[in-house]
Amino acid sequence: MGPDVIAPPVRHVGLIGNFPPRRCGLATFTADLHSALRTADPDLALSTVAMTDPGAQHSYPAEVGYEIGQDDPHGYVAAAEHINALNPDVVCLQHEFGIFGGPAGDHILGLVERLRAPVVTTLHTVLTAGNADQRRVMSALADASSRLVVMTEMGRDILARDMGVAKDKIAVIPHGIPDLPFLDPAFEKHSFGLEGRKVALTFGLLSPGKGIEMMIAALPELVRQHPDLVYVVLGATHPHLLAREGEAYREDLEAQVRKLGLEHHVRFVNEFVDAPTLQAWLSASDIYVTPYLSEAQITSGTLAYSVGLGKAVVSTPYWHAQELLAGERGELVPFASPDALAKAVGALLTDGPRRDRLRRNAYQAGRSMTWPVVAQSYLGLFAQARLGQRDEEGPVRLRTAAPPPPEPTMSAVARMTDGCGMLQHSRSTVADRRHGYCLDDNARALMLASDFHAEGLVESRPADLAKIYASFVDYAWDEAGGRFRNFMDYDRHWLEAEGSQDSFGRGLWALGRTVRVTRDHGLKLWATALADKVMAESSFLESPRAEAFAVLGLADWLAVYPGHRPARRLLETFSNRLLERLRAERRDGWVWFEPVLAYDNARLPEALLRAGATFERTDMRDEALAALTWLVRCQTAPAGYFRPVGTDSFGHRYLSPKPFDQQPLEAWATMDACIAAHAASGEEHWLEEAEKAFAWYLGANDLGLRLATPDGGCYDGLQVDRVNLNQGAESILAFQFAALAARRLRKASPRELGASAAGCNGSAEVAVCS
Repeated sequence: MGPDVIAPPVRHVGLIGNFPPRRCGLATFTADLHSALRTADPDLALSTVAMTDPGAQHSYPAEVGYEIGQDDPHGYVAAAEHINALNPDVVCLQHEFGIFGGPAGDHILGLVERLRAPVVTTLHTVLTAGNADQRRVMSALADASSRLVVMTEMGRDILARDMGVAKDKIAVIPHGIPDLPFLDPAFEKHSFGLEGRKVALTFGLLSPGKGIEMMIAALPELVRQHPDLVYVVLGATHPHLLAREGEAYREDLEAQVRKLGLEHHVRFVNEFVDAPTLQAWLSASDIYVTPYLSEAQITSGTLAYSVGLGKAVVSTPYWHAQELLAGERGELVPFASPDALAKAVGALLTDGPRRDRLRRNAYQAGRSMTWPVVAQSYLGLFAQARLGQRDEEGPVRLRTAAPPPPEPTMSAVARMTDGCGMLQHSRSTVADRRHGYCLDDNARALMLASDFHAEGLVESRPADLAKIYASFVDYAWDEAGGRFRNFMDYDRHWLEAEGSQDSFGRGLWALGRTVRVTRDHGLKLWATALADKVMAESSFLESPRAEAFAVLGLADWLAVYPGHRPARRLLETFSNRLLERLRAERRDGWVWFEPVLAYDNARLPEALLRAGATFERTDMRDEALAALTWLVRCQTAPAGYFRPVGTDSFGHRYLSPKPFDQQPLEAWATMDACIAAHAASGEEHWLEEAEKAFAWYLGANDLGLRLATPDGGCYDGLQVDRVNLNQGAESILAFQFAALAARRLRKASPRELGASAAGCNGSAEVAVCS
């Protein structure tokens, strides 16, 4: 990533995995991660999807909003659509072989490959070999994931070596553990009737491969040395094993205990215990034992818990144990060796100082594994995953073949319009009435409808819509106060006595534009009468953009009424102020009107170009062209495509622009300014820059994603990893203005284009944007 890229905020996470009351370690992990993320960021929205095993019905808590039947392939597709509709910033998937349907769990691919958001996949199992189906699924999952999480360095090495996954795509985040105090084992022994006893403990879902029989075989020698020893086997039988074989494995272990005469030294606790009970059992133990029979165990939540609570651990050398117990944090013994287990456990029970040293080392190591630390690691990785969806310096990659430029249409504008005016915001394509209306959008909509009518694209609809928008602008004008109001709620109550300067400037711009382009004589008379009143009150404007919007409207007005003295005086005042601002703020590497880059940037040089053309002032033209040249450089990605100034830049003085979020308004403004620059200079490269800005809507952008929709709508912006799927008024209007400008570029001769820019629309290298 380039130095100008900042980590994007993560406000909404989708979480997929097993979830309690399903009884398995992965369900516990998902629930713990959910809780830790919520604690780390209370404002974070979490949407949880639970996998449900065949034939089961779980009473999930309120945290689970959606469930997928393991063997239902259509359920995975439907879940993807549901998640996409929720539009999370990141989806975090917990993966384990055996919890997803299909060969090697390949049903999950039907979900992840359809997700719009970047996917962070936590791998609870990492295979060194695996069969053909497992390798196929793992390879596809790695390709579909923005980031993979493993819990050990060895897991990362195996993925890179055996699956060919790039190491920089793999993050190592340890298995989370509760943050609990370092307690003496005697503190909790009374809770279980174990006062005065030495306690060795193994916990987890019971199944073959855990090596419990090896520890039981080691007990006769241990009991001979330590007759007060009791070995606790804590945990219910694994549900899948229970369904297939019942309690046969547990019964075999119990029979082994009876045969060895160890009934008073072994306690089976056949329960799936909750977290507080588990923590109490762990606290009561002197030695924690994991006698697994195979090294191919990349993650052990039980081992992580025991280390985090400061237990003296004796374990066989499976992968997770090798890594976690290094540095004298535990004792490793050979696989399937009761004698080695007896020797190691007995030595620790005898040597209290060494046992305490192992405990302290383990507890200290566990501080980096507590859930608050792990949650912050995940949140940081989620932000990286969003950034990782794009290649900062590489060429734009269109995800589909670029379609032909769309023809302008008012359909999306009409769907956002009612009898009062154009509504501000939407949820997807549905107008959101909660946010009501504003003058800003209705002024722009009036200009667009007038342009459509003037172009003869549609005979009746734009003219009818223009009257609605004109009525809103008219009502927004407060005759007594001499100001425009801007925001109105859906019940048609004004929310302020006076709108912003920028909205005032847009109101004046809309009136001047309407006077110049409308074919409707009645509309022109109305705009002329209202504009006279508005101009009389306009001298208070001092915001650069308000002045620029006013200049654009005044230049249009003077194209129709060239002898209008108040308009000419205002145009002189505002354009001279813009020129003075530009000269005052200019410095090495900064050729701009303000110390910051904000929104609708290209309107400032466009206004100066229009004023320079009106007054035939070459100084205004030359200064405006220099500023626009600088802005175009700032808005060009290294690969050459258009990259508008992102909203993250706002407020940062004299700094290179940040790339996100990118707004449709900027591409339209840049097109208009470049067309005006071509009219002023005659240089053809300005038309190429205008085409680049228009291509941004069609997918020539950082993500290779199209913002324009087939019905003439436009998504609300380009975020760091996707488009914003809402389609508000500003975005739709900006794209339709841009589509009109592109239509003129393709249809008009250079002379006609220059005349159009002069009346209607409207290369030095510098350090900061070079």
